[in-house]
Amino acid sequence: MIFGTKDTGPVSDAVKRHWVDTHLPSWARPYARLARWERPIGWWLLLWPCWWSAALAANATAADGRTVWQGPWDLPGPNLWHLALFLIGAVAMRGAGCTYNDLVDEDIDAQVERTRSRPIPAGQVSRAQAKVFLVLQALVGLLVLMQFNTFTIVLGIASLVPVAVYPFMKRVTNWPQFFLGLAFSWGALMGWAAAVGSLSWAPVVLYLGGISWAIGYDTIYAHQDKEDDALVGVKSTARLFGVFTKPAMLLLYTLATALFALAAVLADAGPAAFAGIALGALHLLWQAIVLDIDDPDQCLKLFRSNTTYGWIVFLGFVADALILWL
Repeated sequence: MIFGTKDTGPVSDAVKRHWVDTHLPSWARPYARLARWERPIGWWLLLWPCWWSAALAANATAADGRTVWQGPWDLPGPNLWHLALFLIGAVAMRGAGCTYNDLVDEDIDAQVERTRSRPIPAGQVSRAQAKVFLVLQALVGLLVLMQFNTFTIVLGIASLVPVAVYPFMKRVTNWPQFFLGLAFSWGALMGWAAAVGSLSWAPVVLYLGGISWAIGYDTIYAHQDKEDDALVGVKSTARLFGVFTKPAMLLLYTLATALFALAAVLADAGPAAFAGIALGALHLLWQAIVLDIDDPDQCLKLFRSNTTYGWIVFLGFVADALILWL
């Protein structure tokens, strides 16, 4: 049953000539598309709060003198083993989340131009096959989660609540992007918990900033589908904000930047961390200024550019942790 797929071609908004379509066997391509392997921006957005939080925890421990070298993975800065685990977990759980979302949204996806070529509505995989694939990806995520301390394991299991709720929110509220933020920013709590074994105000504030950032970038993404969404009754902040999207973006991104800066203050971070946040703020300002909500191709490019933003903030946090350690 697992091999009984039908490759009808890539999803319409996927990266063209991706290795998924050029190197994987034909039976595996529908599963890769179901997990969005050909669109890595999703797992980057899930990963960044984890990595930011891990780096911010390294800042805090270096600042109060708790940094002790314990082995080859425990070098100055964020724990490299934790970063690797978060990377694997982000890819697995993003794929599981997309599979779950596509199972829930099959009826909607079939009515929207951009999404009707997804594997389930296009008939590339059956619902039964998708469910098996969902379980397999979730098991990989569980295996990764079990490598952390008990507090982080419990926290990771709790993240399933916003993940489970999110796909249904577009049917009942104009703010489904808020619920996406609850799920996608959870890593802001996980990275700190993995390093410290508890939570404090710094990761909580980082989480709140991540939610604001997620509402912003997913509003840009949702502008691609606003016309079809209006026809099928799907709600979104793109439809809610409408022509006022630019000022809304400026407000959301300003709030995110302020919260990230406050989290850095609470973690006793130094100048390099704030420099990264400031440079990142310029990138977000650029997104808000150049945004054309009636240009779907540009919306997708700006949405994907948040990978660059993630790197800017992360490298600032890492540089600061290294300076504090020295």
